[in-house]
Amino acid sequence: MAIIDLGKVSITWRGTYAGGTAYTPKDAVYYNGTSYICTANTTGNLPTDTSYWNKMAEGGDVATTLTTQGDVLYRDGSGLQRLGAGTNGQYLKTQGTGANPVWADVSVGAYSFKQLYTSNLPAETHTGTANNAYAFGTALQITPAASTDIFDIRLQSGVEGQPSTYIGFAIGVHTADSWDSTTNSSKIKISSGEYSFGMGSGHDSDRYQVIQINQYATMAELGMSAGTLYYVRPIGLIHSQAGAFKTGFVSTNGTTFNRFQIMRLGV
Repeated sequence: MAIIDLGKVSITWRGTYAGGTAYTPKDAVYYNGTSYICTANTTGNLPTDTSYWNKMAEGGDVATTLTTQGDVLYRDGSGLQRLGAGTNGQYLKTQGTGANPVWADVSVGAYSFKQLYTSNLPAETHTGTANNAYAFGTALQITPAASTDIFDIRLQSGVEGQPSTYIGFAIGVHTADSWDSTTNSSKIKISSGEYSFGMGSGHDSDRYQVIQINQYATMAELGMSAGTLYYVRPIGLIHSQAGAFKTGFVSTNGTTFNRFQIMRLGV
């Protein structure tokens, strides 16, 4: 009775591909995350060589790619990859098409100190015409870095005025160190108004006051844009009655009390 050799009638799994092993048709191997079936006798020809191999199933060896608790599996431009566990509290951030995911810190929009601008206020005497504005001190030069910047403004000055006079303080912001004499100028961005502080009419000591502006202000409130240089200056406002007044007034044994400071905060 004649014997007919049919060869292999089923796939023979040969495990991980080895370059020195001889393979015959229907041998199947694993290579770089993908399984291949041999189509022609071969030794030393990689499974990616289509003259000898056909791809059976493409995938990845998750067990060997992921090695540590907390690993994340993702695909880069060539295949499956491992992203090791991030730091406690981080989140997985996608970087869009064509980029790999990364771990990133959670941003809560917290502001931090960026820059301090400061100047001392010298003693100055102003004419004190009623309903007039008087710029005093030295303008701080500020260039905001971002539209989200905010400013902590601190102005403090001793003032000597005429009895029964009403005085106010304001903050001027402009792209040049030039200021108007009107108390409703568009350059004035923060203002207490003309008669927010009154000099008494009784004892001589009523002529002395300490006037302050302490507040946070946004870019919009100050009329600022990122990347533009601005001059920021304190302004004294006189309502009535007319009469000379002094800013930067220092009483006996006073030191660096009169000061104009701005802190720029950013995210």
